[in-house]
Amino acid sequence: QVQLVESGGGLVQTGESLRLSCAVSGRLFSLNTRAWYRQAPGKQRELVAAIASGGRTNYADSVKGRFTISRDNVKNTVYLQMNSLKPEDTAVYYCNIYDQVRDSDYWGQGIQVAVSS
Repeated sequence: QVQLVESGGGLVQTGESLRLSCAVSGRLFSLNTRAWYRQAPGKQRELVAAIASGGRTNYADSVKGRFTISRDNVKNTVYLQMNSLKPEDTAVYYCNIYDQVRDSDYWGQGIQVAVSS
C-alpha cells in the first residue's frame, strides 16, 4: 500500500516562503514521476510542478522562477520550495506519484496553503 503524507503548509504573508514535504511509504517502482498539484476554491485541480525519476522537471507558468520541486530518493520524500508567495497561490496542495510501471496514480490527502495580502 503506497501512502503519501504532506506537511509544511500554513498561513503566510505575500512575499514569504514555505516548503512542502511529501513523505512516501510503500513499494514503488523506481520509474515514477512525482508532482505537486493544487486546487483553489471553485477551480479545477492544476499541476504545479513535476519531477521525473531522471530528475527532469516542469512547472506551471504561474510558478516558474518562484517554486522549486526536488526529490530525495534516500528519504523517499518530495519537496516543493515556494518563494515569493502571492495570494493567488492560496489553495490546497496535493502530492502525487504516477507509477509508470503499474500505470497507477497515488495521492496525498492535501494540505492548505494560504497567502494573505
